[in-house]
This record gives sequence, C-alpha cells and structure tokens, in this order.
Amino acid sequence: MKIQEETSLASLTSLGVGGNAEKLIIVESAEELIKSLRENNQYTLLGYGCNSLISDSGITGVTISPRGGNITFEDNVVVADSGVWWDDLVMESIDNGLWGLELTSEVPGSVGAATYINITAYGQALSDSVIWVEAWDKVLNKVIKLAGDQLNWCYKSSFFQAEGERYVVIRTAFQLSYTPTHELTYQKALDVAQEMNLDISLLSDRRRIIVEARIRAGSIWRKDDENAERTAGSFFRNPIVGPELAEKIISFDESGKTAEQIKNMNKVHGGSEVRVSAAHVMLASGFTRGKTWNKVKLNDKNVLKIETLPGATAQEVYDVMKEIQKTCQEKVGVNLEPEVQIIGDFS
Repeated sequence: MKIQEETSLASLTSLGVGGNAEKLIIVESAEELIKSLRENNQYTLLGYGCNSLISDSGITGVTISPRGGNITFEDNVVVADSGVWWDDLVMESIDNGLWGLELTSEVPGSVGAATYINITAYGQALSDSVIWVEAWDKVLNKVIKLAGDQLNWCYKSSFFQAEGERYVVIRTAFQLSYTPTHELTYQKALDVAQEMNLDISLLSDRRRIIVEARIRAGSIWRKDDENAERTAGSFFRNPIVGPELAEKIISFDESGKTAEQIKNMNKVHGGSEVRVSAAHVMLASGFTRGKTWNKVKLNDKNVLKIETLPGATAQEVYDVMKEIQKTCQEKVGVNLEPEVQIIGDFS
C-alpha cells in the first residue's frame, strides 16, 4: 500500500489533467483495498483514470486507487481483483483457451471499473459472463457477495451505478467457455478480418481482429505507453433517438457503410438500431475530427474522443464538453450524456 500527500493526479489519468489529491492511497490487492475502505469512511475511488475528468482543484480528503491484484483460474471460472488491468484478464483468459471476454480486448481500465460500467464492445458485454461480484458495502461496513444475475445490468450501466457510492467492487467472477460464446457480426471488425485474412472462429485471431479494429478507430490507450494520445476514450454515451432522427443521424456516417450495416452495428454495439453512435450525432452537429480549441481538440481518428494537448487544463476540457452538448442539442435535438466520470468542482 502506498500513501502520498498532496500528489498530482494528472499523471494518473489518461487525459493528463487535473489537480492534486489531498491524500492518495494506492492499493495493489483486494486485501489492501478492503483494509483501506474499512479505515476510511469517506473517500473518492479512482482506478487507472482512463475514464475520468478530474477538476483542476483536485480531490479533497482521501482518494483510494486500486492498481494491481490477482487473477485466479479454476477450470473455466476466473476470478479477478478489482485493481487488475482489464486487458491482462482478457489476455490470460485467451491464453487459457477461454472464450467470453475476447471482444473486449484492449478496453482500457480496471476490472472494478469495467464491472461498474458494464463494458460493452463488438456485441459482447461484461454482464454476459459474470457469476458473482464481491463488493464492499459502505452501510454494513463489510464485504458482501452479489449474484451476477441480480445486478440489473443494462447498456453500459449496472446496479453499482444506480446505488451511488454505497458499494465498491472488490472481486468479480466470470463463467467463461472452451467454445465460442458470441458471434462476431460487427461489420468494421469483419472488414478487418477479411483484409488481414484472419479466421473469426479462432480465439487468437479474434483478439488480433479486435485490437486492429480498435487501433483503426483510435481507441487504444495503454497505461504504460508514455506516448499514448491523451484522451478518455469515447467521451459520450451512445443515445437512443426516434427512428426518423436515427435515419438522419446515420446519413452522416463517413465510413461508406450502408444504412443497414450501420443499423446492425448500432444494434450489436448498443442493443438497438436506434441507439445511434454519439460520433454520428457530433458529425451531424458539424463537429469534425481534429477540431481544436486552444489546448483541447477532437482526435484526428475519432471525433468522439476529446484529446488534451500539453498545457491543457481540466476546465478547458469541461468547457469543450459543454459546448459539444449545447451544440448537439441545438442542431440535432440530442442530449449527449458524458460516459466519462466528472470528478471535482468545475465552474
């Protein structure tokens, strides 16, 4: 366990902005996390900071950051501590010949954050394979075990989000399979497979396909890469709109895919043909890749990624977020909700 006073959080986030933590506790196992939670009734939880925007004023009080932990396999059941890097879990599962997580390859973040968010990628959701979750109950002041089928999973949401700050994920258990569990039907991934002559029925090829598709979409962020682009991934959630508006928004796609292919991708990725891409909403509102506001820009590959340049502040990122939301509401009539967690005080 590492305890630091008045330490900068900017280097602990993928956006590279934000103020100091008054007191930062970095825990490297489930046991250390439980100990920290038991000793600190009030705290802010921060994983690897790749889905967070922390204000320039920082975080007062205690910040607990799970970074590290154990992965254990028993046949086709795998249990991972919340501080495990998600892609380490995916890779070890693939190395053990297990299907069920491969389509979420290279999604950045921790197992705890992935569970809290219910990560979804290329038609595969974390909730598809969760058996149980051990969580710290702040009210009962102890660890409890919750069955996976009782956690009210939805599109990129979970029981834990609905309950606010009461629960902290400690460990998550997954039921995986020695045979394929999900079809790969996402058109952009299928295009990659065809171009690279990879077999979607092979587990190792599945990972290669997904990683390449994510690279082409500008959706890779690795915690140990000092040269990684400074973004928080997809900044906004994909919204549900009416059928007519969905048709209009889809028409702004720039990939050359047909409307039917895009609808299918929307359904695969978000569970509905009318859960349109937030990127398409931004394009329909006049935003373009590479658009720049002083030290903040939209990524050159992915309009949905807000990127910081050297010298940027968290307030500047927040202001860009608000401008995008206001413009999309005015131009298209769609309210884009941030997928990124907003932490601290902003003006």
